[in-house]
Amino acid sequence: MAKLTVREIDVRGKRVLTRVDFNVPMEARGGQMVITDATRIQETLPTLDLLIHNGARIILAAHLGRPKGKREDVFSLRPVAAKLADLLGCDVNFADDCIGEKVEQMAKALPDGGILLLENVRFHPEEEAKDEAVRLPFAENLARLADVYVNDAFGAAHRAHASTATVAKVLAARGRPCAAGLLMERELKFLGEVLENPARPFAVILGGAKVSDKIRVIDRLLDKADTLLIGGAMACTFMLAHGQKLGKSLVESEHKQTALDAEAKARKRNVQFLLPADAVIATPVDTGKLDSKGRPRFDYTNPRMVSGDIPDDSQILDIGQATARRFAEAIQGGKTILWNGPMGMFEDKRFAAGTDAVARAVAGATQAGATSIIGGGDSVKALKQAGLGGKVTFMSTGGGASLEFLEGKELPGVAALNDR
Repeated sequence: MAKLTVREIDVRGKRVLTRVDFNVPMEARGGQMVITDATRIQETLPTLDLLIHNGARIILAAHLGRPKGKREDVFSLRPVAAKLADLLGCDVNFADDCIGEKVEQMAKALPDGGILLLENVRFHPEEEAKDEAVRLPFAENLARLADVYVNDAFGAAHRAHASTATVAKVLAARGRPCAAGLLMERELKFLGEVLENPARPFAVILGGAKVSDKIRVIDRLLDKADTLLIGGAMACTFMLAHGQKLGKSLVESEHKQTALDAEAKARKRNVQFLLPADAVIATPVDTGKLDSKGRPRFDYTNPRMVSGDIPDDSQILDIGQATARRFAEAIQGGKTILWNGPMGMFEDKRFAAGTDAVARAVAGATQAGATSIIGGGDSVKALKQAGLGGKVTFMSTGGGASLEFLEGKELPGVAALNDR
């Protein structure tokens, strides 16, 4: 169902609480937290420019990282305020909390076109509480800041949190407009309307680590796709289901039947279903160190290309050249293309060729007139790494929200907005 958008409401002189996705990657440099990729901030600029031009008093709410309901300086949004000011070319006020009398006074003092960025909403445990009754008082405090609510944070729309859903319900119950921002509008258009009635042939490329992450997406897209290409580590489970030996490759043996069921559905619906015919493999060597998420860190030695069974000491890390050519041919014939998930460990140049080939094929098809939709942070990152970020139709900022939307789930942050 179509949602009310920020274009359709009068915001002049009104306080507009705008939920944005400023969950940007940062790292410590010289004792300060520095933003390493400002894409999510840049994606909000059209909505913010519109609000500024129309004389709104803009209060921005966002989260950063997982502080688990406690104030932690490394998760402060203060660096984001400085970056946003640079991008907009205007002052951005910063509040060191997101609720309270001081914050309310700052919001009231905003001039038309002024901007106030609130501190990380996840510093308050009520933001993420599962029980809406627990979220409600916090949401009511946020609502005290606003005459209008706008949600432009599609990447957080699958979360039933105070700032994404409950505050909208509070304001809607008071007769206040609750609308989608321009980025949210585009996400809903491309992931919803365009994929609901795609121009054909409709080609879907799915990659990433696990079949279990995309079971429902695969099942739903098999009802719509003409071609489905499976790459990345998730392809290993399909290969295992066919009796292939996978060595140390990541597999989900408990989902072998799931894989076979998906292929059976594809045959029944006459969907072309493509799996890797060859692969780039390497031998993983435990370094004894942990990565940033506390997982063992591996070095990979002796990279090489193979077809058939994988040696016991080796792991698949990319699709092979023959598979890349076959996938590219299928993609180039598409009129609508959806890509979610890389073909391998593309962050390592030795294992990036397959993902790069898919990126080039998607960009080439787009230039030839296809509509291309990229879902998932890794796919977007891979496109940019290949220098092709501006060569596709739409890059979703959604991540988990994109997957849940593609599964057909109702997203709480979308459902809470006013219908047209």
